[in-house]
Amino acid sequence: VTYEGTNQVKESKISMLVHEYELFMMHDNESISDMFTRFTTIINSLKNLGKSYPNQELVRKILRCLPKSWTPKVTAIEEAKDLSTLPLEQLLGSLMTHETTMKNHENVEVKKKKSIAFKASKEDSESDEDGDVALITSQFKRFLKNQKGKKTF
Repeated sequence: VTYEGTNQVKESKISMLVHEYELFMMHDNESISDMFTRFTTIINSLKNLGKSYPNQELVRKILRCLPKSWTPKVTAIEEAKDLSTLPLEQLLGSLMTHETTMKNHENVEVKKKKSIAFKASKEDSESDEDGDVALITSQFKRFLKNQKGKKTF
């Protein structure tokens, strides 16, 4: 048995953790796994202090904390699954699978953008080379014109 402190300390810890739970949101660029680890830490700490939430509430909280880009997936889960019986682990698996799919789509888009950017920069460099050749040619013509009347060694 671990020492929990006085009731006042315990209530203060519970209050702080409930506040964290209520304001819990997924951070930008945070993975589902990292977000779930943070969430589990809060839930387990509350459980150790005697405060627990039903599974249905935890599932709904996870779905609410996701960013707007996840709205279609959240809607699909809410419509296809019975949230009152959906285990938290199954929800986690579904979200991680969706996250992997989204990352794969992003990687394909990034590769397309890189190749397009490469093509554009290639065209730019060709036009720069044409401008350089034109400049050198005009300077050489000017040089020849200036040298026309002068003797060479």
